[in-house]
Amino acid sequence: MSFRLVDTGWDQVLADAVAADRSGVRLVCPFIKKRAVERLLAGGTPGSFQVITRFCLDDFAQGVSDLSALRLLLDSGAAIRGIKNLHAKLYLFGSRRAIVTSANLTEAALVRNHEFGFVAENSEIVTGCEKYFTDLWAKAGVDLSSARLAQWEQKVTTYLATGARPMQHSGLGDEGVNAGIAPEIIELPPVVDESRQAFVKFFGVSSERAQRSLTTLDEVRGSGSHWACTYPKRKRPRQVADGAILFLARLVEDPADIMIYGRAIGMRHVKERDDASVADIEVRPWKIKWPHYVRVHHAEFVAGTLANGIPLSALMDELNSNAFLPTQRNAAKGVGNTDPRRAYLQQAAVELTPQALAWVNEQLQLAFNRFGTLPAADLATLDWPTVFDGKADVE
Repeated sequence: MSFRLVDTGWDQVLADAVAADRSGVRLVCPFIKKRAVERLLAGGTPGSFQVITRFCLDDFAQGVSDLSALRLLLDSGAAIRGIKNLHAKLYLFGSRRAIVTSANLTEAALVRNHEFGFVAENSEIVTGCEKYFTDLWAKAGVDLSSARLAQWEQKVTTYLATGARPMQHSGLGDEGVNAGIAPEIIELPPVVDESRQAFVKFFGVSSERAQRSLTTLDEVRGSGSHWACTYPKRKRPRQVADGAILFLARLVEDPADIMIYGRAIGMRHVKERDDASVADIEVRPWKIKWPHYVRVHHAEFVAGTLANGIPLSALMDELNSNAFLPTQRNAAKGVGNTDPRRAYLQQAAVELTPQALAWVNEQLQLAFNRFGTLPAADLATLDWPTVFDGKADVE
């Protein structure tokens, strides 16, 4: 028998628990991300697998929980049920180990956040935790099916493709079972720290650089970067995956540079849905040459002017060849261009390294803290798309 308190190293705590006994795994966890599930399954698929989580579709739209994590759990043989307003976190491994913690099954919670809880192999504690799980499982309705999950995937994807506009409720609803807990409204900020991909997306051309005094609201209104990043007619943007972070940047002058003025969460390009419509081109005629989209959602922008953004030159000065993924790879191979100032020439976007993602996120957050962000009321006045039958219109 043992009992110990834990405040660090939750990734190793779970890895040790799976290695010790994966005959059966039972989880109670509100928020679940795919990378953490991959970590949990790295030691092998459990003999039996039950998961109680939240089925609030807003959670998935906001990115604090992943539908792809539920898909991976289903594919790994897990039975999954949903409870409304769930906050508890309980991890049971076999019949001899219980973990109660503040940590959700997310990479941030397991690796970066300060979380606290305990690991117990005391039979009385484990039995009590098992009873809690069994009672909650019985209240949690039916198991999630693959078909039902597919409906949620389509519903959330359609909502995100409209840009997740501010000051408008998503209406996605909560598919969980009411277990007798009073309703509670939880504010969920967009998640930008678990992405495996990040890009700087450029707006403008070198012959038409903007003044640094241009307001970010006017730049957003002109570029439409609150819901779409545009790419040239000659090439579709195949590189961006769902959940990638796109840092939005404008070419400026006096002196010449590229100012990062916002960030958003990207979506994989889908032909037709993500091609400029006639209505889109009427609003922004230049889209006839830049008709392909990477849609973005939950965009946020530094308030004031472009001068309040982050200069791309500062990133390149700080990290040199480690600023961009292509130059970092070339430096590692010892072949090809390693100068970041040449890497993005004639490109619509450039992919960042993990180091650069962290650096830009930190610097942009500092700018948000100093200057504020564009108010939701201002963003709500802009044009936003609607999506239906896989196609899009702008309203």
